[in-house]
Amino acid sequence: MADLLSPRVSFTTITPFRGIISCLVLSVAYVASLYVLKSPYPRDHPKTIKQRFRSVFVVSLMSPLYVWLWADGTSDETALSLWKYLGIHFQSIFIAILFPLLLTMILFFGPTMLLYFSREFVSVKGFLEYPSSWVNSINLRNYLVAPLSEEFVFRACLLPMLVPGFGNVMPIFICPLFFGVAHIHHVIERLQHGENPKDVWFSAIFQFGYTTVFGCYSAFLFLRTGHLIGPVVCHSFCNFMGFPQVEQVPSSKFPRLITASFLIGLILFLVLALPLTNPSWYHSVYYQEQLQYRMTHKS
Repeated sequence: MADLLSPRVSFTTITPFRGIISCLVLSVAYVASLYVLKSPYPRDHPKTIKQRFRSVFVVSLMSPLYVWLWADGTSDETALSLWKYLGIHFQSIFIAILFPLLLTMILFFGPTMLLYFSREFVSVKGFLEYPSSWVNSINLRNYLVAPLSEEFVFRACLLPMLVPGFGNVMPIFICPLFFGVAHIHHVIERLQHGENPKDVWFSAIFQFGYTTVFGCYSAFLFLRTGHLIGPVVCHSFCNFMGFPQVEQVPSSKFPRLITASFLIGLILFLVLALPLTNPSWYHSVYYQEQLQYRMTHKS
């Protein structure tokens, strides 16, 4: 029974080509699930959101089985559990939550200062003081369902199939492309609702850019820590903060101070990114020498 719940696997036969194909199929399935039951309402309508909750739940539930089908079944007692590859385990979990979140908050030091001096923290304070205001379909989507389902499917389930053929570095840049393209489907929805095509495509290209950049960061966190929880928490935090409103800096109350805080946050982030994600602290399976040997030396 334990073997069924926690199957031991390896990924020695996944070539770069097979890795790309396997990831492409799962990414298309995730997006397609959103349109299986077409909603007549906009994407932010509660009925549309609840319908898509059900769709992504089914895809997320089936994704581990899909990864398992691509893996090599093995009776080797030293092989690792599928859940370990997917970043679902409790080893070093406290720092797997704390340090990635701290690193992300450092990166957002400038935007946080901008919010503070623009007095927008008043609305944030109200949001935190009244937890009942959190429980609506849009907040559940933005801060819970989307971060959890997207990180699970687009990081935890794609990266194990990319690392065998590409190593630990290239997947950081390859994996987010699937994530970025997956957001292009919003173009169809907005065009169907009569929005200006030029505005729609400009927004889509911009969204593809920043979702891809975030995807690189999230993939970096997942591989370095070997945990799913860190990317999920950071994804939720980034959704809460929103894209940095850099254009507001010149007209802010203290533009020089806020500009300096943006630079300080970025520099500290770059300096601390590797030390705070030291794989040995988290026992990341993707940086274990024994695992690396299995994944790179094909028989």
